[in-house]
Amino acid sequence: WCGLAAGRSYSGGGAYPSVSLTCPLPGVPKAVFAAAESRERFETRVTVLENGLRVASQNKFGQFCTVGILVNSGSRHEAKYLSGISHFLEKLAFSSTAQFGSKDEILLTLEKHGGICDCQASRDTIMYAVSADARGLDTVVNLLADVTLQPRLSDEEIEMTRMAIRFELEDLNMRPDPEPLLTEMIHAAAFRDNTVGLNRFCPVENTDKIDRAVLHSYLSSYYTPDRMVLAGVGIEHEQLVECARKYLLGVEPVWGSGRSRAVDRSVAQYTGGIVKVEKDMSDVSLGPTPIPELTHIMIGLESCSFLEDDFIPFAVLNMMMGGGGSFSAGGPGKGMFTRLYLNVLNRHHWMYNATSYHHSYEDTGLLCIHASADPKQVREMVEIITREFILMAGAVGEVELERAKTQLKSMLMMNLESRPVIFEDVGRQVLATNTRKLPHELCALISQVKPTDIKRVVTKMLHKKPAVAALGDLTDLPSYEHIQAALSSKDGRLPRLYRLFR
Repeated sequence: WCGLAAGRSYSGGGAYPSVSLTCPLPGVPKAVFAAAESRERFETRVTVLENGLRVASQNKFGQFCTVGILVNSGSRHEAKYLSGISHFLEKLAFSSTAQFGSKDEILLTLEKHGGICDCQASRDTIMYAVSADARGLDTVVNLLADVTLQPRLSDEEIEMTRMAIRFELEDLNMRPDPEPLLTEMIHAAAFRDNTVGLNRFCPVENTDKIDRAVLHSYLSSYYTPDRMVLAGVGIEHEQLVECARKYLLGVEPVWGSGRSRAVDRSVAQYTGGIVKVEKDMSDVSLGPTPIPELTHIMIGLESCSFLEDDFIPFAVLNMMMGGGGSFSAGGPGKGMFTRLYLNVLNRHHWMYNATSYHHSYEDTGLLCIHASADPKQVREMVEIITREFILMAGAVGEVELERAKTQLKSMLMMNLESRPVIFEDVGRQVLATNTRKLPHELCALISQVKPTDIKRVVTKMLHKKPAVAALGDLTDLPSYEHIQAALSSKDGRLPRLYRLFR
């Protein structure tokens, strides 16, 4: 057949006009296909340098890489300092350094390698990251080392940061979405005045108090090599280690290498409690179709650390609760069969939102439900949410559990398609545990979760005092004692006397 096809002539011309698509082209070398390699090539490799700095890398196909430095430092470590230092450091990142005269100079240097940079500060980690062409790795690591250990922190930059933070705090109180504010409030209620309960945003009164001396004092304690991880995705491990030795070994930080103050190693103490902010939400969204006035409630209970075995059952439970807004254009894959949709949003048309969140740290965790409704419906809303917490300890259907496990695995694998997400996962895991659980290991752990595991973790969780955050018109909000009593009841209902006299 190939010979017959070769004998035909076509008017179209071209190099091989008469060769069938099912036949190899004559004179072309035989194709060599890539063989499936061993899993080891895709495992995260970790090297510890002489100064205690950990270098972690994950190989990934592609021209670009994501490299960054993660520091075991955040708002939870600010107990002995002015609150808001981490917020300042986040805004000051990638400003002028010993080598680079301005932020523009840094951005121009990155542009030569098609690069972008970002810094994010959370309660327990500060992350400096760059995505760029892998051929510019030497330049990128040099820049990251300079940004982290040699920032100039000029008076002008600090003053600009003060203005940026004031604007952000103002915007935080005005934006229609109150979720960031509620997250702050629920942490403050759950861990009152300690560790992850400390304010992540700089209080307005501290913006003028934080200066270069305060920042240097903090940096000398927390920006030490043993508290850092240089993580990279999409590069060769040996190459990253070589760059780390060149730019991060034996480097004198700008604040000096004298004796640092004692590092705060406090373990999170769950207290429970309530934080209320009375606020007029009637004009939160101006425009032709303003958002209706809503009262927002978040109720949470202590879960567990991400280092504990129960972390996986809690993650499955959070996925099983799911939820979202009252409008969602999606099918089963969008969580429309989760409990907060089926039991809450589908049954109570007056509720605008019911969403489950799970925050987890190296020594504690918090599972909470955020709900919003008209201020006149606050009492019923609280009762519905407390009932959902109680029902968590009831029967868990095989179908809903399998759906939640499948959805969690799907979300995990989808997120890990993104190179920056892999970078953050590598960095955070190595920072906390010196190693990394690979996706297939996590999927295996998720598959092993049974209904008895869900019931066990919920029973343990329900014995704790609740944490409550409330924002908006709180005229009809039940007292904290009544909410606590409802969570201790069998049906999640508020006490009878309370219902009669409201």
